[in-house]
Amino acid sequence: KAHGVRDWPKPGEVFYPETDGKPMADNTKQYRWMVLFIENIKDLFTHQPNVFVAGDLLWYPAQGRPDISLAPDCLVAFGRPRGDRGSYKQWEEAGVAPHVVFEVLSPNNTTIEMMDKLAAYERYGVEEVYYYDPDNHGLRAWLRQWDKLQRVESVEGLQSPLLKIRFWPTSDGLKVERPDGTAFESFQEVREN
Repeated sequence: KAHGVRDWPKPGEVFYPETDGKPMADNTKQYRWMVLFIENIKDLFTHQPNVFVAGDLLWYPAQGRPDISLAPDCLVAFGRPRGDRGSYKQWEEAGVAPHVVFEVLSPNNTTIEMMDKLAAYERYGVEEVYYYDPDNHGLRAWLRQWDKLQRVESVEGLQSPLLKIRFWPTSDGLKVERPDGTAFESFQEVREN
C-alpha cells in the first residue's frame, strides 16, 4: 500500500472521518492559546507515558455513531498511552473519555454552540471543562460532581483537581501556573529565558 493511502471501509463497516473540515483555529490569538495549553500540559506529563494530550482531535464517544463527535481545542486522557492517532475512538481507548478539555473561544463561537458542547462533555463523562475567551480574558470552568458538571463560581486561583495547575485571570490575560508555581510559557518565552 502506498504511503499515506488509507483503506476504504469494507461493506458494513462504519467510517469515522479524521477531520471535520473546520480550521484548527479562527485566528492567531486562539491558535496561540491552544498551543500554549497543549504544549505546556504535555510538558507537565512528559515523564508519564500514560497521559494522552492532543489538540483539535476528533473524539468519537460512541461506537457505531460517527455522527457524534467533538473536537476540543485541548484534551487530556489519563491512563491512555501517548502516541499518534487519527481520532480518539473512546471504545478503542478502554472506554476512557477525555478527563479534561479546554476550549479557546473565537468570535465565531456562539453561546448555543458552546452550551451544546458543554452538555455533550457532561453526557460523555468529561471531568473538567475550561472555556477561555482570549478577547475579554474570561475563564469559565466546570467540574464534575457526582454525575453533573457544576459551574465554578470563582475561578481566581482555581486549581485543576486533575492537572494541578492554577488559573489567575487578569485584565491583561490569563496566567496559568504549573504545580511548582511557574507560569505556562510559549516556546518563544522559554527560548528568551
